[in-house]
Amino acid sequence: MSDDKVNTGHNIEDKELIKNARKPVGELGEKILDRMNESHESMAVWGVSHFEVNEDDIILDIGCGGGRNLERFAEQIDSGKVVGIDYSVVSVEKSADLNEKAIEEGKVEVIQGSVSEMPFDDDVFDIVTGFETIYFWPDFINDLMEVNRVLKKDGLVFFCNEAVYREGEMEKYDDLVELLDMKIYSEDVLRQSLEKTGFKDFKAYINDEKDWICVTARKA
Repeated sequence: MSDDKVNTGHNIEDKELIKNARKPVGELGEKILDRMNESHESMAVWGVSHFEVNEDDIILDIGCGGGRNLERFAEQIDSGKVVGIDYSVVSVEKSADLNEKAIEEGKVEVIQGSVSEMPFDDDVFDIVTGFETIYFWPDFINDLMEVNRVLKKDGLVFFCNEAVYREGEMEKYDDLVELLDMKIYSEDVLRQSLEKTGFKDFKAYINDEKDWICVTARKA
């Protein structure tokens, strides 16, 4: 394999393009966000089938990327609101462009910021989601505590990933993990981490064919 390519565990891809999966910047950042909106759609549809959205829910999507999941949730609410946060300027711009009408209607808001220190009051959100993003969180336990802080009591946290850690089966991801400095979590680590940071009722769903995982838990 040439030096400008990387094995993602599923495909051989352009290394410079895939670098932008962590924090999209510039034209390549825009390109990968467009692709993520499309390529992650089937996983996202599968993932969100495992919980319900009420029309008055206030929802936070962390690492909102290209904004497709903000759009999805906005279609399901009436008196509620959907907020997206991302530390990439390009992601914020793309999400805002895709959801321009919903933003004008006051149903969607997109802001730049970090999961580690979010600019929200305590006990604000009914649901907090993260699609393909927890790999990159700088301090997973601290960041989960921050998620817990902004959730209402009994509020739902949901994560969905295209890769799940399985003992003895991770070699295919070695190049990607090194390139992006990412962490791929197992079901057990997700359970332990969420329970340690004040969550209960952990549930995990795994698509063995696709190697997808999504988990839900509630604020205790």
